[in-house]
Amino acid sequence: MSSTVDPRAGAPTSAPAAAGGVTIDANGVACPAPIPEDARVILGHGSGGQLSAALMRDVIGPALAAAAPGGPLNDAAVVEIAGARLAFTTDSYVVSPLVFPGGDIGELAVNGTLNDLAMMGAQPVAISLAYVIEEGLPFEELRAITASAARAAARAGARIVTGDTKVVGRGAADRLFVNTAGIGLIGDGVAPAADRAAVGDAIILSGPIGLHGVAIMSVREGLEFEVEIASDTQALNGLVAAMLAIEPDIHVLRDPTRGGLASALNEIAMTSGVGMVLDEPAIPIPGPVRAACEMLGLDPYHVANEGKLVAIVPAASAAAVVTAMRALPEGAGAAVIGMVVADHPGMVTLRTIVGSERIVDMLVGEQLPRIC
Repeated sequence: MSSTVDPRAGAPTSAPAAAGGVTIDANGVACPAPIPEDARVILGHGSGGQLSAALMRDVIGPALAAAAPGGPLNDAAVVEIAGARLAFTTDSYVVSPLVFPGGDIGELAVNGTLNDLAMMGAQPVAISLAYVIEEGLPFEELRAITASAARAAARAGARIVTGDTKVVGRGAADRLFVNTAGIGLIGDGVAPAADRAAVGDAIILSGPIGLHGVAIMSVREGLEFEVEIASDTQALNGLVAAMLAIEPDIHVLRDPTRGGLASALNEIAMTSGVGMVLDEPAIPIPGPVRAACEMLGLDPYHVANEGKLVAIVPAASAAAVVTAMRALPEGAGAAVIGMVVADHPGMVTLRTIVGSERIVDMLVGEQLPRIC
């Protein structure tokens, strides 16, 4: 059991940790939590939530201590070369199915890399694209995915300049794995980072959440809804450029992908040592996403996004930044959804539509439909 702060009571209360065997959901129902695993990797370590953070903190980080720089973990590293500041990132994509409503793994990989660079305030310069291909993948499908990746790069003004292919036997991969890397240039005076959120800052979300995760889940599980839910995958470097033109000193940028909005904000709150209070009515959740999450037992705040960003900006410039965002299609649904506070540092809370306040925790394990 761990001690956390209940914002409604203002005093510590005993709450089960992920390792304690159960978690308590928003309705006060006790549900099983993943059994802690300290000897081998489990699927939950790839969720983008608490287990992912533990994997980096306890296993990968210490092993790289001698070779890796310290400091907060951001979406990309910043490297200074010949007087220029470059953002550098790498990522791997293993989505199934390879083609889904609103996109495919090729477009997703390129957009994801572009967005990691954009979250450091960088404009893309070059991308690498590497494949691990399972024997038997049809050439037609590979051509279509590669063409989709090329189109995504061209739309964002980036170039795919290098890559690699490896072919493995049947059963050694799930049809196609994609690895990307990217570099981008960061302008003078631009320095968003996960440890820069400050008390009084406004929290801005660029648009509706939950679309990508629910789109993937609907296809994977063969679910049909009255309205098709499509992935929101898109490049955000143009949106970030418009935001920086209004406020060059954006404190934090983050794309809430794995682990969703809740995990992204919890990471920022813990890294910056601040609290956050969100306004539930201000957070855009599309009706079909909300309905699908209720049916599947998912929390929309934990569902992955692939074309949205969270920005932590000085409150004085928040309105102007939102106006600039709404002028672009990828920011049309932008809204201020909360603020950074001094209370309960390292914790994110939500003011609900009925006036209560509850804790919004980081995702524990791999999100699955609720079973209790």
